[in-house]
Amino acid sequence: QVTGYLDDCTCDVETIDAFNNYKLFPRLNELLESDYFRYYKVNLQKPCPFWEDNSHCGMRDCAVQPCPSDEVPDGIRAGSYKYSEEANNLAEECEEAKRLGAVDDSLSKETRQAVLQWAQHDDSSDSFCQADDIHSPDAEYVDLLLNPERYTGYKGPDAWKIWNSIYEENCFKPQNVKRPLASGRGESFIYLTKWVSRVCVEKRAFYRLISGLHASINIHLSARYLLQDTWSEKKWGPNVTEFQQRFDEVLTSGEGPRRLKNLYFLYLIELRALSKVLPFFERPSFQLYTGNKSQDAEMKHLLLEILHLAKSFPLHFDENSFFAGNKKEAAKLKEEFRLHFKNISKIMDCVGCFKCRLWGKLQTQGLGTALKILFSEKLIEKIPESGPSYGFQLTRQEIVALFNAFGR
Repeated sequence: QVTGYLDDCTCDVETIDAFNNYKLFPRLNELLESDYFRYYKVNLQKPCPFWEDNSHCGMRDCAVQPCPSDEVPDGIRAGSYKYSEEANNLAEECEEAKRLGAVDDSLSKETRQAVLQWAQHDDSSDSFCQADDIHSPDAEYVDLLLNPERYTGYKGPDAWKIWNSIYEENCFKPQNVKRPLASGRGESFIYLTKWVSRVCVEKRAFYRLISGLHASINIHLSARYLLQDTWSEKKWGPNVTEFQQRFDEVLTSGEGPRRLKNLYFLYLIELRALSKVLPFFERPSFQLYTGNKSQDAEMKHLLLEILHLAKSFPLHFDENSFFAGNKKEAAKLKEEFRLHFKNISKIMDCVGCFKCRLWGKLQTQGLGTALKILFSEKLIEKIPESGPSYGFQLTRQEIVALFNAFGR
């Protein structure tokens, strides 16, 4: 049911399918299984900042299994520690560094600089996400391969409340658009599409990105559904009925195919960001540092292959139409965009199911990183081939989130 051109783009569904399924996804999948990309540090204990939340999902499939620290490669643990040249002179900081798994002294100076640089870039004004404090005692490493995104049984009013607050309060919805707050399936945002066609391209794009993210999450829940749960075994697999309820044209009054097209739109935006960020990763000083030299070199090679492939895509989304009008208006709109998105990333701390919270936080951070890249084009162009890239920086967290979100 989903074919042809996407709104606001010169691209069509068939071109994306062929490119992704045959060229890009097999390589990306291999990358995401590597040590650098499978460990994500996350704080799942942050309280919900918007409402009293006592709705934690008690089902065991909602739980996340953190990694014992000795399972996380040394290089990754060391790279998460904040380093600066002055800090190295302070004995107290050195003690802290040892405790957290310090950077290996046998590394060359250039490698050490590359590793330390990840952590130097704080959550600055160009960030679209409320970043976790990864130095908090509550932040833990999670192996994403051992905690896959799938249906956990988390649904009903609590799950509905999350999406409702995202759409109602954070999607540039005009005040005069009302709808009954009935917490049925919470799936039918039909009223939104009536005004989406009337708003400016930026606000429309924002709504479509969130809708695409929602579609992506719902597809994963339908594809890895708990089909059988007995004392002897659990069986996960595709639940076609669940998928149809969310996406079938007839069952969703025409909304389903539109949601899926928004997923393609999200794919194009993230693909565009990957094609733009190539200079950052191409520098010899940038390393996917885990401590395993040969694997790190191999994965960097694969990463660059994926980014060059992304660049070669023939029908990229043209982000130059974004914020192209009056400079003052454009700056105001961009800031609004950033704050709306930051708010959505905070809402993820209200998700009652920890596994859903983990993947929600990771995917919003990934999309936030893609937006940060698209809005930093001039800074990326100025990155020197060697030495630090002070104007534009990505933390390891952002890199892991960006590629895993795209992988989703």
